[in-house]
Amino acid sequence: MEKQTAQLTQEQFRLRALKEAGIAYSVSALIPVALTVVFSIVLSVIGGNHENEDWYLYSSFLLPQIGFAATAVLYFKRSRVSLKKTYCGCKWYYFVLAAAVQFGLIFSLNGLNGYFVEFLKLFGYQQQGISLPSLVGWNLLPAILVIAVLPALFEETLMRGILSRQMFENGWGLGVSVVVSGALFSLFHHNPEQTLYQFCCGMCYTLIALRSGSVFPTVFAHFANNALTLVLQSVYAPVHGENWSFPDIMPQGWFIAVLVLSALCLIGAVVFLVFFDKRNAQKGKIRHGSLFFFAAAAGIAVFAIEWIAYLILGFMPNG
Repeated sequence: MEKQTAQLTQEQFRLRALKEAGIAYSVSALIPVALTVVFSIVLSVIGGNHENEDWYLYSSFLLPQIGFAATAVLYFKRSRVSLKKTYCGCKWYYFVLAAAVQFGLIFSLNGLNGYFVEFLKLFGYQQQGISLPSLVGWNLLPAILVIAVLPALFEETLMRGILSRQMFENGWGLGVSVVVSGALFSLFHHNPEQTLYQFCCGMCYTLIALRSGSVFPTVFAHFANNALTLVLQSVYAPVHGENWSFPDIMPQGWFIAVLVLSALCLIGAVVFLVFFDKRNAQKGKIRHGSLFFFAAAAGIAVFAIEWIAYLILGFMPNG
């Protein structure tokens, strides 16, 4: 009887943590919106046009991260999930696999965004891009901190350390967890121009996190993605323009060689993780999905509305 009661308590704990994970996804959408509204009110009181100033651009990246950090604090406090269990170590080779996956994503799949944007342009879409603060000289360092370090830590904590982990621990199969997490991660960024790439990143990161049992390899991969993007932008944007691409910065032969090598790294790492790595293998469907998705519904709705709004903005004249 005591054993049965303990198992029931453990099951209740997992269900509560799954529900709290869904709530965390909703809160991660709502807190940044609230902070942005307050920030906009303060700016309206101050007056003036600050949209092109570095401090304003930094705030557009920093405010969401403050919201995600607050979300994580609320989740761990309410769910009583162990921090030590969430931030545990793993085998060293998962960092190598994460590096191989990220190398492949950046150089072989990053073009997916471009193809999607070109498709949208057929219907009158105007590419929006992302406004970055100055990346010249030492300005690159604070940019890496705010745009690479903080998102890698807080977004991976939320998406892999909280959402993906609770899906998996509640009996969701590896494949289901990877696909759902990838979709939520893509929606989380609510940017039509990055949808396909973020979906692929989200799936790969979740696969690595669940196989390794740790968020640290994906924190490393996420940081590498953002930091390398900033470094390349700081070097090549002044020469080739904001919308430069890899064929612009290297000879065709080198570009093809890098493209093939990166694709092989990505395919090889994913094949190993899917078919040869048997750690944390788990088959199954979505369990207690209504509990999770009901709790996450507000976040899904807010991110979807923001995604649609950005898409509509791209079709507006001078949008």
